[in-house]
Amino acid sequence: MAARGRGSRLSWALVILLLVLAAIAAAAWYGWQSGALRLILPGGVPAPLLAPAAPPSQSVAAVAANAAATDAALTSAAAKLSALEQRLAELNQQAAAAAGQASHAEALLVAFAARRAIERGQPLGYLETQLRVRFGDSQPNAVNQVIAAAQRPMTVPLLSEQLVRLEPQLVGGSASEGGWEWLGRQMGELFVVRHDSTASPTPESRIQRAREAISGGRIANAVAEVEHMPGKDAATEWLARARELVLTQRALDQLESASLSFPLTPQIVAPAVTATPPPATPK
Repeated sequence: MAARGRGSRLSWALVILLLVLAAIAAAAWYGWQSGALRLILPGGVPAPLLAPAAPPSQSVAAVAANAAATDAALTSAAAKLSALEQRLAELNQQAAAAAGQASHAEALLVAFAARRAIERGQPLGYLETQLRVRFGDSQPNAVNQVIAAAQRPMTVPLLSEQLVRLEPQLVGGSASEGGWEWLGRQMGELFVVRHDSTASPTPESRIQRAREAISGGRIANAVAEVEHMPGKDAATEWLARARELVLTQRALDQLESASLSFPLTPQIVAPAVTATPPPATPK
């Protein structure tokens, strides 16, 4: 009876051992299939920690295409930026040239207005300040001459009227001329030898040429004719005013010439900036 009890216990122990071994084997098989056992075994590397597989060839081609598209966009943007900078520089130059042309026009307008005032015998007014501002540094003598002439106005019509009143004295000779001097002058005028191209030296011819010269605005020629007339001493004041008018006309000519060569406004040109090429994309 005792022997039978021991045999029964051994049988149950053997069954339990087999069940335990079966459970261990099932657990080991499941761990190997799931990869958990590889973390325990020597040399085992978990699958998530392995290096990622290289992308397929289709992914490499897509990356290259994107890089090429980016390079093309950067190159196009750089070209547009360079074109805009060039256009900006051209507009700046055109603006500077327009400012210079405006300065020329304003200076020429002032010179013309001053000439018109002198020819009409009118005061300069605000033109005096404009003449000093625009021409005071480059043409100081001409500016002073015009301003002084405006303070003592003398016009061409007035000069011609005064010459008409002086004609009898100019042709007849000076008041200090004696009888023998007058007779010698008259005899000298009777016999004059000259070339056909030479103007007649008689007082009547000279006064006629002087009137024509004044009518044509050639005051210097009229002065030269009057200076060679017998009664030139009677026209001392007229000659002084006529010479002053000649100087004034020359001064106005200088101002008009200076206005055409008036310094341009300094050009401020934006420096051309070379567009930086896009960085090379690593391949």
